[in-house]
Amino acid sequence: MTVSRAVAKYYLFKATEAVEFYRPVMYLYLLSQGLTFTHIAVVEALYNVTTVLGEVPTGYVGDRIGRRNSLLIGTVLIALTLLGLALASSFPAFVVLFVCWSLGYNFRSGTEDAWVYETLSDDDASGEFARVRGRGQSVALAVGVGASLVGGYLGGIDLAYPFLVAAAVTGVGAVVLLTLDDPETYEESDADELGFREALDVVRTSVGRPRLRSFVVYYYVLFSAVTYLVFIFLQPVFEDVLVALDPDVRLALGLPLLDGSLSLVVGPDRVESLLGAYYAAISLASAAISYRIDAIADWMGLDRWFLLVPPLLGGLLIGMYFVPALAFLALFLGRALVEPTRVLAGQYVNDRIETLGRATVLSAMAMVSGLTVIPFQLGSGALSDAASPLFALSLAGVALLVGSVAIHLWEVPVASTSAPDSN
Repeated sequence: MTVSRAVAKYYLFKATEAVEFYRPVMYLYLLSQGLTFTHIAVVEALYNVTTVLGEVPTGYVGDRIGRRNSLLIGTVLIALTLLGLALASSFPAFVVLFVCWSLGYNFRSGTEDAWVYETLSDDDASGEFARVRGRGQSVALAVGVGASLVGGYLGGIDLAYPFLVAAAVTGVGAVVLLTLDDPETYEESDADELGFREALDVVRTSVGRPRLRSFVVYYYVLFSAVTYLVFIFLQPVFEDVLVALDPDVRLALGLPLLDGSLSLVVGPDRVESLLGAYYAAISLASAAISYRIDAIADWMGLDRWFLLVPPLLGGLLIGMYFVPALAFLALFLGRALVEPTRVLAGQYVNDRIETLGRATVLSAMAMVSGLTVIPFQLGSGALSDAASPLFALSLAGVALLVGSVAIHLWEVPVASTSAPDSN
């Protein structure tokens, strides 16, 4: 299979990710099923515990069984989990499903980037990773614009419907994966014979390299943890701020407001539809940025991107506590910049690791991210129940801003050039 044909099929696969169908209503759905913010924080923490325990083993499996097979296992597991989420109605059921959900993404984490990078390497075009990965993400996000609107509409009818649709679309992605081949670069690397101890040695060597060690702390620990909290609390904060600014807004659900009181007014206007439109706008902006992320990176440089984006987001999250209307901008950027930043992080890291054990190394970094998120999640869940999600996110903003400054004082995490480190 030619590289161009493989990339085209990759774009088709990205179009089936389907996350935007349920994302606008996901946490409203969990709350409607009787879960509290603490329950949500617990299942999300268990998701990340599974990520921590499963990332390196599944990355290692991805190195052994092949990129395509690892992606296929993960995609099928995700589709089945989405179906289960639509049918679940108890906290224990959600616990089991979130663990399965994490395992599904474990099999895809790291392996996707490895497949793209190595497929391009077959044609000596690894430098095109940011462009191809960015445009693939742009495809997913562009499809997500319509999916957000559909998901918001379906959520207004029944909050479980978006999960059913997402399960079906994700299943189509599994069919697409069956038509892909593993890259020749992978097949010639002897990765399928890599021992587990050898894989761990590869991880230690890679993460210990200058510029990469501080980047892992900066991006995979700090930035990823805070943006994950934005993902969790976007919906309740959006709703709370909307009602606080306009008390006459009719809500479909009675949820805690900024002052701790409850809105019990039920009317014909559905907050799910507003969230659907908001998520669609986020997806559209993120798709546009991702599509041209290679040109943006060439223009401003990876170093400036990572110098500016995390502190900017941290400042906005802090500011929204004092000016609640600022939450709409903070949440928007907090979601819209995640995928472009992930693409650039992938280019930066892939340029600094070898083909042998690549999926294991990338999964190990995701494991570090998942481990760090857990205390953030548990703490923010308790703070949200005790005070408000807005307060919890604002404190996360303080951590992001202060942490960004501290890391740069310790060691500049991103070199001013994209050239690999010499040691």
